[in-house]
Amino acid sequence: MSSSQGEEGGPSESTPTEDNQDLLEKPAEAPGNTAEGQVSAAVDEASPSSVSSFEMLDMDSTTTPYQEVRPHWFYCRRADDNMSWLPFSREDSDKLEKACNTVGDEEMVVAVEGERFDVNVKERMRYPVYWEQAPTEVRRCTWFYKGDKDTRMMPYSEEFSKSLEDAYMIAVTLDEWKRKLDFPTGETVILHNPKLIMEYQPIGLQDDWVSSPSEQTRPRTVKRGVDNISVEIPDGEPHKVDHLVFMVHGIGPACDLRFRSIIQCVNDFRSASMSLLASHYKRAQQKGQVGRVEYLPVNWHSALHGDATGVDEDIQRITLPSISRLRHFTNDTLLDLFFYNSPTYCQTIVDTVASEINRLHSLFKQRHPEFHGAFSIVGHSLGSLILFDLLTNQRNGSTVREGVCPGASCHLNCNTLEQTLSTLGLQQYLETLQAESVDLESLALCKDSDLKDLGIPLGPRKKILSYVRKKWLPEGCRTGAVHQAPDFQITPQATSESSCDASSERTPPESQFHRTQSITSAVDYEYFDVGIGQVSIDYPQLAFHPQTFFAFGSPIGMFLTVRGLKRINLNYKFPTCKGFYNIYHPFDPVAYRIEPMIVSEVDLEPMLIPHHKGRKRMHLELKDSFTRMSIDLKNNVLGSLRTAWQSIAKLPVAALPSLEEGESTLKTNLQPMHAVCEEAEPSASAEQPEQPAVAMGMLNEGRRIDYVLQEKPIESFNEYLFAIQSHLCYWESEDTALLLLKDIYDKLGVAFEQPQQ
Repeated sequence: MSSSQGEEGGPSESTPTEDNQDLLEKPAEAPGNTAEGQVSAAVDEASPSSVSSFEMLDMDSTTTPYQEVRPHWFYCRRADDNMSWLPFSREDSDKLEKACNTVGDEEMVVAVEGERFDVNVKERMRYPVYWEQAPTEVRRCTWFYKGDKDTRMMPYSEEFSKSLEDAYMIAVTLDEWKRKLDFPTGETVILHNPKLIMEYQPIGLQDDWVSSPSEQTRPRTVKRGVDNISVEIPDGEPHKVDHLVFMVHGIGPACDLRFRSIIQCVNDFRSASMSLLASHYKRAQQKGQVGRVEYLPVNWHSALHGDATGVDEDIQRITLPSISRLRHFTNDTLLDLFFYNSPTYCQTIVDTVASEINRLHSLFKQRHPEFHGAFSIVGHSLGSLILFDLLTNQRNGSTVREGVCPGASCHLNCNTLEQTLSTLGLQQYLETLQAESVDLESLALCKDSDLKDLGIPLGPRKKILSYVRKKWLPEGCRTGAVHQAPDFQITPQATSESSCDASSERTPPESQFHRTQSITSAVDYEYFDVGIGQVSIDYPQLAFHPQTFFAFGSPIGMFLTVRGLKRINLNYKFPTCKGFYNIYHPFDPVAYRIEPMIVSEVDLEPMLIPHHKGRKRMHLELKDSFTRMSIDLKNNVLGSLRTAWQSIAKLPVAALPSLEEGESTLKTNLQPMHAVCEEAEPSASAEQPEQPAVAMGMLNEGRRIDYVLQEKPIESFNEYLFAIQSHLCYWESEDTALLLLKDIYDKLGVAFEQPQQ
């Protein structure tokens, strides 16, 4: 009587060996010396300790008339070797049940979970819409089981559940209980009473040297219907989408310490956002003013690694065999930083990010034609730098056409196509280009995608495009793939070939980004973009104008500094994006500030992000209280000493100021210190007190840019211990999610609500 379990961990799909009516009418046979008899004996003499006392008390309760069980739909989620079944929302489950009961041969596809997934009802499979992921199984669940080692109730297969439901219906109708139901795979289910149903595994299901016979026959608790199990079923997401946010990850394939993907991290961020909407915009939701904010992950790492570029294989050939795990981590994660500083792979990264955002944008609009909201973008770590460079090179109505220097005509040189390819050592592609009637003039108009369609590999494509950009454009226009409006350009000072001639130059006296001359002249600005020193590549354009750019744990400030930039002009702003927030954890080793590059003459503290419950963390409040207490003590001590000195020394009146003057002077000196303390502590509400008026420039429409999270009490004990964790905390931070929501709904004119303590 060997038995096999299904793939999902439950009994395999099978039906009883005898008719249910016969099984329920036939009493259990006396146990014998056979294996079957031993199972029956173990079943009939099941210990009362295997079931709860509540269920034992209900064994003789009066049965109710039979009512068909109400099904609920679940989907399977696998993580490593673990598998769990999660319920769909009540709304999605009802839609799936309705589609399942629809008569017809055509395939029924139902959009679920905010239309991020499609379920093929006949296949019982769930497919992601916006990202690549293996499909997962879907199940119409009515019966559940829980073993000793299971942490939650698991659903039976639909066929197995149908057999149990048929047997249950007959038992209720005939009021016949304490009968067993045998399955061909060896499982035995005993229907003791309507509230006590147990499943017994057959002997021999497990290895003899692993478990004892008593453990082999330990029963499973069986429950009928989702209402009888402990599971939290969500109500469903609002249909209305108020705002769409694209989230770009940083280096490596994992986004947090649990090595989760960008998809999983964004799912958690979306759940936190939904919870905060319910607590901080409750009245607005009840009035129908608020729907939800959708978050979509943007994955670019897979396009750079694997078989996409072949770089992993090339790196592996030169990697040392020692400390293999650490070297694998370096190759898969840290190398992304070097890739972004390479013109070849920087183009691949930027193209992937922009094309993926545009693809998601187009797909979302197709599935939500009623959407008329705005869009924002979020970048974590290196992802924020990618977005910063991308936004810097966007074009609006006032931006100069790509590849054209203002006030100067770009003349072609007299080289032939054959001479050009020979110079680059790429003569083998001459026939390929000539077959498409490509000459030097048309080659100058080609993009990377055009050459890729001709079958030219990545390396030769980059050589051709780089050569054309440097040699065919005027010397002053070679530095940038995209030239910003005249008030954005600067005059590089580290190379003699850095500007158009004086007759065509339209750069204003004060540039947007100020750069001092490098003492060593180590940087050749010919290979950097006009403006902020990006690698010279073709920056693609987004299909929309973002409303706000949020940077999490961002190294933007550091990269701008090492590119040779000293400060950002107050008048600079992104061509197509009005808002910019630099959000960081105080212990994040990768994060850098932006505001000191705009307002260098003022030592301005960053804005403290309020706790999502509307208060400061306790240890920070105590720290501020001790600071104020020390200031007050110092004030009193100094005042007392000054008074005593005046009375003892009896100096002339002109020697020391009067007591009133001393107090006023002391108060004057202490006022800035009190102001700093007050500025660092937010009020009980989400609004923070006004800070001294400082011109912050136009990068965030004159508002503050740097926002710092509050560290947790345990993190404050050892900053170094939690440094790496601090860089990966943003995906799970409710404070960060609330800051995004507040910016989004403030622009929509929806009132913020502080929850009751």
